[in-house]
Amino acid sequence: MKRIGLLSDTHSFVDPAIFNHFSECDEIWHAGDIGAIEVMEQLQDFKPLRGVYGNIDDHQVRLTYPETLIFNCEGVKVLMTHIAGYPGKYNPRVRSLIEEHKPKLFICGHSHILKVMPDKRYRLLHMNPGAIGNHGFHQVKTMLRFTIDGSEIKELDVIEVKRKA
Repeated sequence: MKRIGLLSDTHSFVDPAIFNHFSECDEIWHAGDIGAIEVMEQLQDFKPLRGVYGNIDDHQVRLTYPETLIFNCEGVKVLMTHIAGYPGKYNPRVRSLIEEHKPKLFICGHSHILKVMPDKRYRLLHMNPGAIGNHGFHQVKTMLRFTIDGSEIKELDVIEVKRKA
């Protein structure tokens, strides 16, 4: 069993709420738009970390993190990338990856809009944690926390963090 903290779109800002809300997590996953390699260094000093780069990330981040990650966590195959779309509206690259790798959990970021929804066509769970950074149009910063237990994805928590005015 693994407890996962999922975030995206930090845009070079590490919100202190991450450390509080992810203190019981086994791993942190970052779905791109990291902003600065120092963000990942801080997170990696806190918990084991997986991540992908996003469209705003510089060469240093892109040399360290891939565009797409495909891995198994417990009994769940995971596909993570930054820009993707959502069920029924995936971009062609992502649709091809989903069809080829058949993940049970698909994770993306980019939109700054939190979405968790089943994709019945591809028999997967789609997660976008929204944005936890200060840059962007979102009014509330969001993250997700969940458990993977064998082949089950459960105990999903939506975490909201108020933006400073």
